[in-house]
Amino acid sequence: MNTIKVKKYSDVIEEFVAAGTITPGMLVELDTTGKVKAHSDEDGNVLPMFALEDELQGKTIDDNYVATDPVQVWIPYRGDQVNAILAAGENVSIGTFLTSDGTGKLHAAPALTSTGDAPLQIVGVATEAVNAASADARIIIRIV
Repeated sequence: MNTIKVKKYSDVIEEFVAAGTITPGMLVELDTTGKVKAHSDEDGNVLPMFALEDELQGKTIDDNYVATDPVQVWIPYRGDQVNAILAAGENVSIGTFLTSDGTGKLHAAPALTSTGDAPLQIVGVATEAVNAASADARIIIRIV
């Protein structure tokens, strides 16, 4: 898969300035200055926002943004499918719920001990089985 937007029912794209290095497919968040950075709150609340490849500059999903670059950010809706990044060491099955690992990547959601604000923490569900045993891997997820 050579694109971040796998299946889109919406196409909300915003442009922000990168606060640091960002890989396309990374889950991102706004910092206090309005720049985007890798989502930093492990298993925390999240507005799903993913860095897109910079296709306007002829770049691919393998080309990182660096600090001060303009970053194309997709804000997918429920049901959209994203080519995201699964953190190294994760082995997930189809149907596994995923949350932020705190570095802009995703990992299997922890077991819930209370209901609290858990629905805001889930980013998506795996649509394929992926074993990222030794390195980060791409995974297609559906936004929930």
